[in-house]
Amino acid sequence: MPKQVVFYQLGGAEVLQVEEQPLRDPLASEVRIKVAAIGLNRAEVMFRMGAYLEQPELPARIGYDAAGTVDAVGDGVDHIQVGEQVATIPAFSMNAYGVYGESAIVPAHAVAAYPPSLTPSQGASVWMPYMTAWGALVHYGSLSAGQAVLITAASSSVGIASIQMVKEAGATAIATTRGRNKANALVEAGADHVVVTDEEDLAERVLAITDDQGADIVFDPVAGPTLTELGKATKPGGVVFVYGALATAPTPFPLMEALGRGLTVRGYTLFEVTRQPDLAASAVNYISTRIESGAYKPLVSREFKLDDIVEAHRFMESNAQIGKIVVVTS
Repeated sequence: MPKQVVFYQLGGAEVLQVEEQPLRDPLASEVRIKVAAIGLNRAEVMFRMGAYLEQPELPARIGYDAAGTVDAVGDGVDHIQVGEQVATIPAFSMNAYGVYGESAIVPAHAVAAYPPSLTPSQGASVWMPYMTAWGALVHYGSLSAGQAVLITAASSSVGIASIQMVKEAGATAIATTRGRNKANALVEAGADHVVVTDEEDLAERVLAITDDQGADIVFDPVAGPTLTELGKATKPGGVVFVYGALATAPTPFPLMEALGRGLTVRGYTLFEVTRQPDLAASAVNYISTRIESGAYKPLVSREFKLDDIVEAHRFMESNAQIGKIVVVTS
Protein backbone atom coordinates (compact mmCIF):
# COMPACT_ATOMS: atom_id res chain seq x y z
CA MET A 1 0.00 0.00 0.00
CA PRO A 2 1.35 3.48 -0.83
CA LYS A 3 2.45 5.86 1.89
CA GLN A 4 0.35 9.00 2.42
CA VAL A 5 0.70 12.00 4.73
CA VAL A 6 -2.32 12.76 6.91
CA PHE A 7 -3.07 14.73 10.07
CA TYR A 8 -5.72 14.22 12.71
CA GLN A 9 -5.43 17.51 14.60
CA LEU A 10 -4.35 21.07 13.93
CA GLY A 11 -0.94 22.18 15.07
CA GLY A 12 2.77 22.23 14.37
CA ALA A 13 4.74 20.10 11.96
CA GLU A 14 4.63 17.19 14.40
CA VAL A 15 0.93 16.55 13.63
CA LEU A 16 1.87 15.23 10.16
CA GLN A 17 1.89 11.43 10.01
CA VAL A 18 3.03 9.04 7.29
CA GLU A 19 0.65 6.10 6.93
CA GLU A 20 0.05 3.28 4.46
CA GLN A 21 -3.36 3.55 2.82
CA PRO A 22 -5.10 1.41 0.18
CA LEU A 23 -4.53 2.39 -3.44
CA ARG A 24 -7.80 3.57 -4.93
CA ASP A 25 -8.88 4.02 -8.51
CA PRO A 26 -9.64 7.48 -9.91
CA LEU A 27 -13.26 8.43 -10.38
CA ALA A 28 -14.69 10.08 -13.49
CA SER A 29 -12.66 13.13 -14.56
CA GLU A 30 -9.79 12.24 -12.21
CA VAL A 31 -6.26 10.97 -12.76
CA ARG A 32 -3.95 9.03 -10.48
CA ILE A 33 -0.25 9.86 -10.31
CA LYS A 34 2.62 7.73 -9.09
CA VAL A 35 4.37 10.55 -7.28
CA ALA A 36 8.12 11.10 -7.63
CA ALA A 37 8.45 14.51 -5.99
CA ILE A 38 6.33 16.88 -3.89
CA GLY A 39 6.81 20.65 -3.67
CA LEU A 40 6.06 22.29 -0.33
CA ASN A 41 4.19 25.56 0.04
CA ARG A 42 3.53 28.00 2.87
CA ALA A 43 -0.17 27.50 2.22
CA GLU A 44 0.18 23.95 3.50
CA VAL A 45 1.84 25.10 6.72
CA MET A 46 -1.08 27.45 7.28
CA PHE A 47 -3.58 24.72 6.35
CA ARG A 48 -2.34 22.25 8.97
CA MET A 49 -2.42 25.04 11.56
CA GLY A 50 -6.01 26.03 10.71
CA ALA A 51 -4.94 29.49 9.50
CA TYR A 52 -5.57 29.08 5.76
CA LEU A 53 -8.36 30.15 3.41
CA GLU A 54 -10.23 26.94 4.28
CA GLN A 55 -10.34 24.92 7.46
CA PRO A 56 -9.14 21.30 7.29
CA GLU A 57 -11.81 18.62 7.57
CA LEU A 58 -10.12 16.16 9.93
CA PRO A 59 -8.64 13.68 9.38
CA ALA A 60 -7.09 15.54 6.47
CA ARG A 61 -4.70 15.02 3.62
CA ILE A 62 -2.53 17.88 2.44
CA GLY A 63 -0.55 19.22 -0.49
CA TYR A 64 -0.89 21.05 -3.81
CA ASP A 65 2.29 20.35 -5.82
CA ALA A 66 3.43 16.94 -7.03
CA ALA A 67 5.21 15.57 -10.08
CA GLY A 68 5.21 12.02 -11.35
CA THR A 69 3.78 9.56 -13.85
CA VAL A 70 0.09 9.06 -14.61
CA ASP A 71 -0.74 5.42 -13.79
CA ALA A 72 -4.54 5.47 -14.08
CA VAL A 73 -7.26 7.70 -15.51
CA GLY A 74 -10.97 7.89 -14.73
CA ASP A 75 -13.91 7.77 -17.10
CA GLY A 76 -14.18 10.72 -19.43
CA VAL A 77 -10.47 11.56 -19.37
CA ASP A 78 -9.21 11.48 -22.95
CA HIS A 79 -6.56 14.22 -23.05
CA ILE A 80 -4.18 12.57 -20.56
CA GLN A 81 -2.64 9.16 -21.11
CA VAL A 82 -1.23 6.57 -18.72
CA GLY A 83 2.55 6.94 -18.73
CA GLU A 84 2.62 10.73 -19.16
CA GLN A 85 4.98 12.76 -16.98
CA VAL A 86 2.90 15.48 -15.32
CA ALA A 87 2.83 17.90 -12.43
CA THR A 88 -0.22 19.06 -10.53
CA ILE A 89 -1.70 22.53 -10.82
CA PRO A 90 -3.26 23.92 -7.60
CA ALA A 91 -6.83 24.04 -8.86
CA PHE A 92 -8.58 22.12 -6.09
CA SER A 93 -9.41 22.18 -2.41
CA MET A 94 -7.07 20.27 -0.11
CA ASN A 95 -10.19 19.03 1.65
CA ALA A 96 -11.02 17.14 -1.55
CA TYR A 97 -7.50 16.21 -2.69
CA GLY A 98 -4.03 16.21 -1.15
CA VAL A 99 -0.83 15.17 -2.94
CA TYR A 100 1.63 14.43 -0.11
CA GLY A 101 2.31 10.75 -0.64
CA GLU A 102 3.51 8.07 -3.02
CA SER A 103 0.22 8.18 -4.92
CA ALA A 104 -2.08 11.12 -5.60
CA ILE A 105 -5.49 11.46 -7.23
CA VAL A 106 -6.44 14.89 -8.57
CA PRO A 107 -8.93 16.33 -11.07
CA ALA A 108 -7.82 15.83 -14.66
CA HIS A 109 -7.99 19.57 -15.28
CA ALA A 110 -5.42 20.09 -12.51
CA VAL A 111 -2.43 18.48 -14.22
CA ALA A 112 -0.11 19.56 -16.99
CA ALA A 113 2.97 18.05 -18.55
CA TYR A 114 6.09 19.78 -17.30
CA PRO A 115 8.92 20.49 -19.75
CA PRO A 116 11.00 17.33 -20.33
CA SER A 117 14.22 19.21 -19.62
CA LEU A 118 13.25 19.30 -15.92
CA THR A 119 13.81 16.69 -13.23
CA PRO A 120 10.77 15.54 -11.20
CA SER A 121 11.94 17.77 -8.32
CA GLN A 122 12.01 20.76 -10.67
CA GLY A 123 8.68 19.65 -12.16
CA ALA A 124 7.14 19.80 -8.69
CA SER A 125 8.51 23.36 -8.43
CA VAL A 126 6.89 24.84 -11.53
CA TRP A 127 3.17 25.46 -11.51
CA MET A 128 2.49 26.94 -8.06
CA PRO A 129 5.35 29.49 -8.11
CA TYR A 130 5.30 30.52 -11.76
CA MET A 131 1.52 30.59 -12.16
CA THR A 132 1.19 32.63 -8.98
CA ALA A 133 3.66 35.17 -10.34
CA TRP A 134 2.20 35.11 -13.86
CA GLY A 135 -1.33 35.87 -12.71
CA ALA A 136 -0.39 38.97 -10.75
CA LEU A 137 2.54 40.33 -12.71
CA VAL A 138 1.74 39.46 -16.33
CA HIS A 139 -2.01 38.94 -16.56
CA TYR A 140 -3.38 41.48 -14.09
CA GLY A 141 -0.31 43.71 -13.66
CA SER A 142 0.54 44.05 -17.38
CA LEU A 143 4.25 43.73 -16.65
CA SER A 144 6.36 45.47 -19.28
CA ALA A 145 9.92 46.50 -20.01
CA GLY A 146 11.24 49.48 -18.10
CA GLN A 147 9.03 49.04 -15.05
CA ALA A 148 10.29 48.56 -11.50
CA VAL A 149 8.83 45.65 -9.54
CA LEU A 150 9.26 45.26 -5.77
CA ILE A 151 9.24 41.60 -4.70
CA THR A 152 9.04 40.94 -0.98
CA ALA A 153 9.99 37.65 0.72
CA ALA A 154 11.99 37.15 -2.44
CA SER A 155 13.83 34.00 -1.38
CA SER A 156 10.63 31.93 -1.59
CA SER A 157 9.91 29.83 -4.67
CA VAL A 158 7.34 32.42 -5.79
CA GLY A 159 9.90 35.17 -5.16
CA ILE A 160 12.54 33.44 -7.30
CA ALA A 161 9.99 32.82 -10.07
CA SER A 162 8.96 36.48 -9.90
CA ILE A 163 12.54 37.69 -10.23
CA GLN A 164 13.02 35.57 -13.34
CA MET A 165 9.70 36.74 -14.79
CA VAL A 166 10.50 40.40 -14.21
CA LYS A 167 13.97 40.07 -15.74
CA GLU A 168 12.73 38.19 -18.80
CA ALA A 169 10.21 40.98 -19.41
CA GLY A 170 12.95 43.62 -19.38
CA ALA A 171 11.86 45.19 -16.10
CA THR A 172 13.86 45.93 -12.93
CA ALA A 173 13.61 43.41 -10.09
CA ILE A 174 13.93 44.83 -6.57
CA ALA A 175 14.02 42.00 -4.04
CA THR A 176 13.67 42.22 -0.28
CA THR A 177 14.99 39.94 2.43
CA ARG A 178 15.17 40.42 6.16
CA GLY A 179 18.81 39.39 6.63
CA ARG A 180 21.96 39.99 4.63
CA ASN A 181 22.77 36.26 4.50
CA LYS A 182 20.44 35.81 1.51
CA ALA A 183 21.39 38.95 -0.40
CA ASN A 184 24.09 37.41 -2.61
CA ALA A 185 21.89 34.45 -3.50
CA LEU A 186 19.12 36.80 -4.63
CA VAL A 187 21.55 38.69 -6.85
CA GLU A 188 22.68 35.36 -8.30
CA ALA A 189 19.01 34.53 -8.92
CA GLY A 190 18.73 37.68 -11.05
CA ALA A 191 17.65 40.49 -8.73
CA ASP A 192 18.89 43.90 -9.86
CA HIS A 193 18.73 45.28 -6.32
CA VAL A 194 18.32 43.70 -2.88
CA VAL A 195 16.91 45.60 0.09
CA VAL A 196 17.86 44.13 3.47
CA THR A 197 14.90 45.25 5.55
CA ASP A 198 16.50 44.58 8.95
CA GLU A 199 19.20 47.11 8.07
CA GLU A 200 17.67 49.53 5.56
CA ASP A 201 14.62 51.76 5.30
CA LEU A 202 12.50 49.98 2.70
CA ALA A 203 10.66 52.93 1.19
CA GLU A 204 13.73 55.18 1.25
CA ARG A 205 15.85 52.60 -0.55
CA VAL A 206 13.24 51.81 -3.21
CA LEU A 207 12.75 55.50 -3.94
CA ALA A 208 16.51 55.93 -4.28
CA ILE A 209 16.69 53.01 -6.72
CA THR A 210 13.82 54.39 -8.82
CA ASP A 211 14.88 58.06 -8.89
CA ASP A 212 12.10 58.93 -6.42
CA GLN A 213 9.42 57.41 -8.65
CA GLY A 214 8.63 54.27 -6.66
CA ALA A 215 7.84 50.75 -7.85
CA ASP A 216 5.23 50.29 -10.58
CA ILE A 217 4.18 46.94 -9.09
CA VAL A 218 4.61 45.52 -5.59
CA PHE A 219 4.20 41.77 -5.09
CA ASP A 220 3.83 40.88 -1.42
CA PRO A 221 2.95 37.67 0.50
CA VAL A 222 3.61 39.14 3.95
CA ALA A 223 1.00 41.87 4.60
CA GLY A 224 0.81 43.09 8.22
CA PRO A 225 2.02 46.54 9.29
CA THR A 226 4.68 46.58 6.54
CA LEU A 227 1.95 47.25 3.99
CA THR A 228 2.14 50.93 4.90
CA GLU A 229 5.83 51.01 4.01
CA LEU A 230 5.11 49.25 0.75
CA GLY A 231 2.57 51.94 -0.06
CA LYS A 232 5.24 54.58 0.46
CA ALA A 233 7.55 52.69 -1.91
CA THR A 234 4.95 52.47 -4.71
CA LYS A 235 4.78 54.80 -7.70
CA PRO A 236 1.74 57.08 -7.95
CA GLY A 237 -0.92 55.10 -9.75
CA GLY A 238 0.89 51.84 -9.01
CA VAL A 239 -0.55 48.58 -7.74
CA VAL A 240 0.24 46.51 -4.66
CA PHE A 241 -0.68 42.83 -5.00
CA VAL A 242 -1.04 41.11 -1.62
CA TYR A 243 -1.11 37.35 -2.06
CA GLY A 244 -0.48 36.07 1.46
CA ALA A 245 -0.54 36.79 5.18
CA LEU A 246 2.80 35.55 6.46
CA ALA A 247 2.98 38.33 9.03
CA THR A 248 -0.02 36.83 10.89
CA ALA A 249 -0.43 40.31 12.44
CA PRO A 250 -3.36 42.63 11.66
CA THR A 251 -2.98 44.44 8.34
CA PRO A 252 -3.95 48.12 8.46
CA PHE A 253 -5.06 49.59 5.16
CA PRO A 254 -2.45 52.17 4.03
CA LEU A 255 -5.09 54.85 3.59
CA MET A 256 -2.92 57.96 3.36
CA GLU A 257 -0.50 56.33 0.94
CA ALA A 258 -3.38 55.06 -1.20
CA LEU A 259 -5.09 58.44 -1.23
CA GLY A 260 -1.93 60.47 -1.76
CA ARG A 261 -0.58 58.25 -4.53
CA GLY A 262 -3.77 56.94 -6.10
CA LEU A 263 -2.70 53.37 -5.37
CA THR A 264 -4.53 50.14 -6.01
CA VAL A 265 -4.11 47.66 -3.15
CA ARG A 266 -5.40 44.33 -4.40
CA GLY A 267 -5.86 40.94 -2.77
CA TYR A 268 -4.86 38.11 -5.09
CA THR A 269 -4.59 34.32 -5.04
CA LEU A 270 -3.44 31.79 -7.60
CA PHE A 271 -6.97 30.35 -7.77
CA GLU A 272 -8.03 33.37 -9.83
CA VAL A 273 -5.94 31.77 -12.59
CA THR A 274 -6.20 28.04 -11.99
CA ARG A 275 -9.98 27.92 -11.67
CA GLN A 276 -10.42 29.46 -15.12
CA PRO A 277 -9.38 26.74 -17.62
CA ASP A 278 -8.61 29.08 -20.51
CA LEU A 279 -6.57 31.38 -18.30
CA ALA A 280 -4.70 28.46 -16.76
CA ALA A 281 -3.90 27.13 -20.22
CA SER A 282 -2.48 30.52 -21.22
CA ALA A 283 -0.29 30.53 -18.13
CA VAL A 284 0.98 26.98 -18.77
CA ASN A 285 1.89 27.87 -22.36
CA TYR A 286 3.62 31.13 -21.35
CA ILE A 287 5.65 29.46 -18.62
CA SER A 288 6.53 26.29 -20.54
CA THR A 289 7.84 28.29 -23.48
CA ARG A 290 10.19 30.23 -21.22
CA ILE A 291 11.37 27.19 -19.30
CA GLU A 292 12.22 25.50 -22.58
CA SER A 293 14.12 28.61 -23.73
CA GLY A 294 16.09 28.71 -20.46
CA ALA A 295 14.68 32.08 -19.36
CA TYR A 296 13.03 30.43 -16.36
CA LYS A 297 14.63 27.73 -14.23
CA PRO A 298 12.99 26.39 -11.05
CA LEU A 299 15.35 26.56 -8.08
CA VAL A 300 15.24 23.64 -5.65
CA SER A 301 16.50 24.65 -2.22
CA ARG A 302 16.68 21.24 -0.53
CA GLU A 303 15.28 17.74 -0.87
CA PHE A 304 13.84 15.56 1.92
CA LYS A 305 12.53 12.00 2.00
CA LEU A 306 8.80 11.39 2.51
CA ASP A 307 9.41 9.83 5.93
CA ASP A 308 11.06 13.13 6.94
CA ILE A 309 7.99 15.28 6.17
CA VAL A 310 7.97 16.75 9.69
CA GLU A 311 11.59 17.89 9.33
CA ALA A 312 10.79 19.29 5.89
CA HIS A 313 7.93 21.41 7.29
CA ARG A 314 10.14 22.63 10.12
CA PHE A 315 12.78 23.65 7.59
CA MET A 316 10.15 25.64 5.71
CA GLU A 317 9.13 27.39 8.92
CA SER A 318 12.78 28.28 9.61
CA ASN A 319 12.79 30.59 6.54
CA ALA A 320 16.23 29.26 5.62
CA GLN A 321 15.31 28.19 2.09
CA ILE A 322 16.06 29.94 -1.17
CA GLY A 323 13.69 28.46 -3.73
CA LYS A 324 11.49 25.38 -3.42
CA ILE A 325 11.64 22.73 -0.72
CA VAL A 326 10.99 19.33 -2.29
CA VAL A 327 10.12 15.94 -0.79
CA VAL A 328 11.04 12.89 -2.89
CA THR A 329 9.34 9.53 -2.58
CA SER A 330 12.33 7.27 -3.35
